[in-house]
Amino acid sequence: MQIKNSVALVTGANRGIGRALVEVLLERGASRVYATGRDVPSLDAVAQLDSRVRTLKLDVKSAADARTAAERAKDVTLLIHNAAILSLGGVADVPLDDVRENMETNFFGTLNVINAFVPVIEQQRGSIVNMLTMVALASMPVLWAYNASKAAGWALSNAVRDELDPRGIQVSALHVAYMDTDMAAAVPADQKTDPAIVAALALDGVAAGAPEILADDLTRQVKAALAG
Repeated sequence: MQIKNSVALVTGANRGIGRALVEVLLERGASRVYATGRDVPSLDAVAQLDSRVRTLKLDVKSAADARTAAERAKDVTLLIHNAAILSLGGVADVPLDDVRENMETNFFGTLNVINAFVPVIEQQRGSIVNMLTMVALASMPVLWAYNASKAAGWALSNAVRDELDPRGIQVSALHVAYMDTDMAAAVPADQKTDPAIVAALALDGVAAGAPEILADDLTRQVKAALAG
């Protein structure tokens, strides 16, 4: 699909890769970008980027929030689902409530937003992008709760791609390792990718109709190893 003149909605847009996606969408000529988050005041700085930015409250764990956002943003042609949380620790260390929170946000949150926006996207014959991660492909012990939720998100992306393709909706899954964001603050700088680069690659993939977008060398190596 064409990014220029598209109407995009980005979840978790207040910082990190979410904000970078908003910025690159604006650079590439999107006619409107809905920046969403649980806390609307946290989006104030993003709203000031450009008059084309609109802010909406959207806690992805709330199906009601997702439906309300879809009712208010009926012109969306590109949905980028980015909102996520991360819990660290071994299997015996991460509280069960935190594990559930990872699943509620990273898996069920994705499902809530897709279900709410499919009728909108179908009318526009648009695209959906799910922001996933390298560890959806290959698990890491300390990230196991996040791994599990993102692996479930990958399976969901694959399932809805097959279901929605006949309805004219393109679904892309974006995988990336470490980005220079708050979530990866403890990772050495030389191992992290600039979120602006990831955002640009994401939109390149959408424009090319790619079902999967691998945003860095480490992720490409992991995917190649799995394929082998």
